[in-house]
Amino acid sequence: MATTRLKIYNGALLICSDTRLASLSEAREPRYLLDEIWNDGGVRYCLEQAQWHFAMRSSRLDYNPAIAPDWGFQRAFDKPTDWVSTSGVFYDEYHRSPLTQYADEVAYWFADQDEMFVKYVSDDDSYGMDYAKWPATFTEYVKAYFASKIVRKLPGGSEKVEDIVHPTSGVLARALAVAKNRAAMTQPATFPTRGTWAAARHAGARRGFRDGGNPNSLIG
Repeated sequence: MATTRLKIYNGALLICSDTRLASLSEAREPRYLLDEIWNDGGVRYCLEQAQWHFAMRSSRLDYNPAIAPDWGFQRAFDKPTDWVSTSGVFYDEYHRSPLTQYADEVAYWFADQDEMFVKYVSDDDSYGMDYAKWPATFTEYVKAYFASKIVRKLPGGSEKVEDIVHPTSGVLARALAVAKNRAAMTQPATFPTRGTWAAARHAGARRGFRDGGNPNSLIG
């Protein structure tokens, strides 16, 4: 079952041992505190912490002709408005050829080609902010993060701080570790990109001739 903003709030309050909210309009201090964290990008912060597959998006970008760098890379690419963090930058749409010669500067990527393909964590409503796509482990991490931000301001919260925010054994640290492990388990298998030497041999085989070498051995 998909989570909701109210469920996230009440999950955070449960961790803090505080009374749950009946609605998002309830006039209580805990709700105001949680609203502040939410409106200040609380979920986006959580999305920044790992390469969450449910929030991953791919885009083909054309360079922005209105920006002409005076030196260095000659093409500027606008980062998408829903960009949170970069997973990879590529020459091709299948993400087989990583682009390594580029610069990442605030709102832009700079490179020398006219287009690039980017894979990134998105906070768009159809990606990272779509609660229906959140795994339970990520939901629990978000609850723990919100709890960690408000616990000190709740009555009796000082007694819960260590349990929640301890860097290794706290609820927050453990929830993040579990969520990251789960995300890693759901990723497809990946293989090292072929170097130019091995790729050249492979290309020769496709064209009908072989040099007799072994691309997995440095001595042929």
